Amino acid sequence: MAQRVLPLPRQQSFCPPTIPNPFVHPGRLSAKDKLRTVLQGIILLPVRAIFITCILLLAWLFASVATFCHPGKGSVPLTGWRRRMIKTTLSGLTRTLFFIMGFQVKVKGKVASLLEAPVFVAAPHSSFFDAIICALTGMPSVVSRAENLSTPVFGKILSSLQPVSVSRQDPDSRKNTVTEITKRALSRGQWPQILIFPEGTCTNRSCLITFKQGAFVPRVPVQPVLLRYPNKLDTVTWTWQGYSLKELCLMTLCQLFTRVEVEFLPVHVPTEEEKNDPILFANRVRQTMATALNVPVTDHTFEDCRLMISAGQLTLPMEAGLVEFTKISKKLNLKWNHVREQLDTFAAIASASKGGRIGIEEFAEYLKLPISDVLKELFLLFDRNGDGTIDFREYVIGLSILCNPANTEETIQMAFKLFDMDEDGTITADEFACIIQSALGVPELDVSMLFKEIDADETGKLSYGEFKDFALKHPEYAKLFTTYIELQRYQSDLLEEDDFESPQVEQSPVRKTTIPVSETTSVGRNKVCPEGNEEDNSSTSDKKDD
Repeated sequence: MAQRVLPLPRQQSFCPPTIPNPFVHPGRLSAKDKLRTVLQGIILLPVRAIFITCILLLAWLFASVATFCHPGKGSVPLTGWRRRMIKTTLSGLTRTLFFIMGFQVKVKGKVASLLEAPVFVAAPHSSFFDAIICALTGMPSVVSRAENLSTPVFGKILSSLQPVSVSRQDPDSRKNTVTEITKRALSRGQWPQILIFPEGTCTNRSCLITFKQGAFVPRVPVQPVLLRYPNKLDTVTWTWQGYSLKELCLMTLCQLFTRVEVEFLPVHVPTEEEKNDPILFANRVRQTMATALNVPVTDHTFEDCRLMISAGQLTLPMEAGLVEFTKISKKLNLKWNHVREQLDTFAAIASASKGGRIGIEEFAEYLKLPISDVLKELFLLFDRNGDGTIDFREYVIGLSILCNPANTEETIQMAFKLFDMDEDGTITADEFACIIQSALGVPELDVSMLFKEIDADETGKLSYGEFKDFALKHPEYAKLFTTYIELQRYQSDLLEEDDFESPQVEQSPVRKTTIPVSETTSVGRNKVCPEGNEEDNSSTSDKKDD
C-alpha cells in the first residue's frame, strides 16, 4: 500500500536563534557579594556621591556657558570656542567622573578623525555606562530620546552635545532621525562626529542583535567600537529583565573598581555594493564586530522586547514573545501589530499549559476537536523542532506558512462546497459532521459545539458568509480542510493509476478506496472531489499520453 507523504517545510532560515533571550540578565548577588558590597558601600558610596554631584554641577555650568545665546537650538552646529569647550572641558570632566566611580578604562586601537569616519557605531550596548565612549571620542553627538533633554542638569549637558533627538510621539520621528543623521554625516566637518548604538536597545552582551540602518544610510565610512566589561561581578548590565537602573548604580558605586575595555576597530569604508544596500552594510559591520568579540549574531530587535513585555503581561514566560522579529517579518511580510494580535490568541491557547507552550491536548481543545491522526499531522506541521510542543515562534511561522496561504477565498469556497453535499447553498449539522468525522477518521465524533460556534445566527444552517468569517478568524482550520481535500485527490489519483494498469478495460470498474479516511464512515462525495467523472478521466489520460 502506497504511503501518503505530505510536505513538511523546514527552511533552515527559520531555525531557532542561537541565543534564546539576549534581553535578560538574571544574575543575582551571592550572600558574600552582598556583604562585601554593603561594607564597601558604607565608605565609598557617600564619598563618591559628593564628588559626582560636584562634577555634574561643573559640567552643567560649562554646558550652559557653551550653549548660552547660541542660535538655532540644535539646528546650527556649535563652532569655535563653544565646540572647543565642549570637546575639552566636558570630555575631561566625564573621564574624571568615571574615574571617581571606580572605572578602570583600557583602550585599544586608534580613534578615527572626523574626516576618516563621521560615524562611530558601538556595540554591544548593555549599559548606561557605555557613555564612557563619549569621553574617549571627544564628546560626539549622540542619538537620544527627546524627553531626556528636559531632565534637570543632565538635560543641559546632553543638549550641549547637540544630539539627534527621537520623539516617540512623532510618527515621522524615525524618518526624520535618519534624515538628520545623513545631513550631519555628509556635512564635511561642519558637525561633530556621531556616536550611534545601532542595536537600539540594551542586551546582555551574549550576542549582537540586528543593527538598525540609521548609521549606514549616509553611505559614509564608520568606525566600529567594541565594549567589554571583564568583571567577575557584573553590576553594569541593564536589560529588560534584571536589576533596575537605581540598583545597578548603587552596586557599581559600592565596588572598589569596575573594569571596562573599549576597542576601536579599523574604519570600515563601504563598497559600492554596500553603499547601495544599507542592510548589507550594517550586516557586514555587525559580523566584523561579532567576530572580534567572538559572539554570535541573531535577528532579535527592539520589537522582540515589546513582544516579550506583552507576553509577560499575558502571564506567559517573557521568553515566549521572542520570535526574531526582523527575520520573520521580512520573510513572511508580517507587521508588528499583526504578530501582537497572534500573541493574544497564542496566550489564550497556552493558558492551561505550563511553560508558555502548546501541547497536543491544548491544540485539540482550542480547535474543539479530538486528538486524531490528521490532527497530529497538523500539529507536527507547526512543531518545527519536533519537541512535542508549539512555542509562539513556531505558531507565528505555522500560521503564515501553512494556514494563511491555505486560507484564501478560493480555498474557503472549495471547503464550503465540500461540506455542502446537497448543493443548496447551506451546510447542515449532519453535512458538517460527516465531513469532519471523515477528515479526522473519528466516526463517533461530536462536532455540535464547533458547529454552534460557527452558526452565528443560530439557524441550524451555515451560510457561506458565516463559514467564511469563521475561517478567516481561525486560519488553523484551513490546513485541516486542505489536508482533507489533498487526501481525497490522492485517493482518486491512486485509483486512476490502478485503472491504467489494465488498459484493455475501456470503462473504469467500481472503485475501491485503497487508503480509507475512515474505515467505518462513508465519505461524502460532491462536486469538489467526485467519486468519478469524465473530466477527471480525460485529464488523466492526457497526463498519461504526455
